[in-house]
Amino acid sequence: MTTILHLNSTASGADSVTAKLSAQLVETISGPDTTVVTRDLTTLPVLTGDHFAANNTPTGDRTPAQAELAAAADAAIADLEGADVVVISAPVYNFGVPSAVKAWMDLVARAGTTFRYTANGPEGLLSGKKAYIVSASGGVPLGSEVDFATPHTRTFLNFIGIDDVTLIGAGSLMQDPSSLENAENLIRELVAA
Repeated sequence: MTTILHLNSTASGADSVTAKLSAQLVETISGPDTTVVTRDLTTLPVLTGDHFAANNTPTGDRTPAQAELAAAADAAIADLEGADVVVISAPVYNFGVPSAVKAWMDLVARAGTTFRYTANGPEGLLSGKKAYIVSASGGVPLGSEVDFATPHTRTFLNFIGIDDVTLIGAGSLMQDPSSLENAENLIRELVAA
């Protein structure tokens, strides 16, 4: 049995190109024994000092207020730990990731749980998972020097131990509408792989 964690972060919901591509990808890579867990990252809280303190307090030592503040991070981490495959729907907004993706990163980056520091530097603790970054942009060429979204997301995934990462991208759609077809073709090729 395979569990796919499908994370949506688009402000325009199901109408966005990124959302449509990620839904197509999830459908393509799903099989009869696949469970899909879908989460809307736009509902996550923005990290505050109180959230940060609660997230870094051991579960048994949290006050009731801290437990409530840490609930979103605990749930997001549990989703990640239970997933075999992670699909992140992350369009490029103003050269970077949507704030919802950054909020998710801030919540799931927990020392001792998703990563740890060692004498040799940081070590991700969520190895053995496959991830797909699905991204579209109106004007930013993906992989260019002004694309801060996809490298940021890949770097974060690597930091928490997920190094098998594939980008499904449709960049510069306003200048090159064929990039959408290229992304759809890449998704179709995954079936043959």
